[in-house]
Amino acid sequence: MTGIVSVYGQTESSPGSTMSAWTDDLMLRTETVGYAFPHVQCKVIDPETGEEVPDGVNGEFCSRGYNTMKGYYKMPEATAETIDADGWLHSGDLVCRDADGCYRVTGRLKDMIIRGGENLYPKEIEEFLYTYPDVKDVQVIGVPDKKYGEEAMACIVLHDGSTATEEDIRQFCIERLARHKVPRYISFVDSFPMNAAGKILKYKMREDAVKMLGLDK
Repeated sequence: MTGIVSVYGQTESSPGSTMSAWTDDLMLRTETVGYAFPHVQCKVIDPETGEEVPDGVNGEFCSRGYNTMKGYYKMPEATAETIDADGWLHSGDLVCRDADGCYRVTGRLKDMIIRGGENLYPKEIEEFLYTYPDVKDVQVIGVPDKKYGEEAMACIVLHDGSTATEEDIRQFCIERLARHKVPRYISFVDSFPMNAAGKILKYKMREDAVKMLGLDK
């Protein structure tokens, strides 16, 4: 008997840091990246304070163990930025750990939006917007704001034939999301800029949004 399992890892901590087992239930195997490898320590920290956060709270995933790299070849400064003095490898990924010790990836630290001191997680808002029937695809990015530092912008691809308006989407968000999580800007697009490997270029989306909204003036 075989089964598909999820593994979380990166080149700097090969072959992985967390994994589920084929004997685990389907929900754990598909909705999380499992739990820590034997002899590998994992924790979730507040990226601003470095303090470990409780279960159920988003933070940066860090790991430490036999699988952690010694360092980048002839790049001591880059190594020091990635592995701290206590040997913890900082992944740059945002995760949330549940009470059973399983981890769910929620986004990238560099994509996190800080709006007036509140941390907004694009992936969380994206997953919510996918529940709107007319939304085919969506990416949430942060754009500069003079008052709050950053504001969220939702770039949405609608299903063919949809007549949904910006106001429809906004009202849907207002009724179901905390006020600070409601995107300030909503834009309908046909597609997202991607690189040759098919990865969405959020930095390019931010650059284009800044110009479109006139925030560079």
